[in-house]
Amino acid sequence: MSGETILVVDDEANIRDLGRMYLEKEGFAVVTAVNGRQALDLAQQAEPALIVLDLMLPEIDGWEVCRRVRTKSNVPILMLTA
Repeated sequence: MSGETILVVDDEANIRDLGRMYLEKEGFAVVTAVNGRQALDLAQQAEPALIVLDLMLPEIDGWEVCRRVRTKSNVPILMLTA
């Protein structure tokens, strides 16, 4: 799976940056989103192999992002929550 694209979605920059750093170190390409709307756009454009998704997001929450992604894709989604 190394070399695949992973979408990291979180409104907290430190969490996004940390996720990106560790995933890129392991050889993954990483795209990031700061809100639900951006996450939906990137999920369609980047066609990631995995989505790491925060639940508490601005604009569209993580639950709704997951629902909408599921209507078009079976990509694995790892949900994050405080």
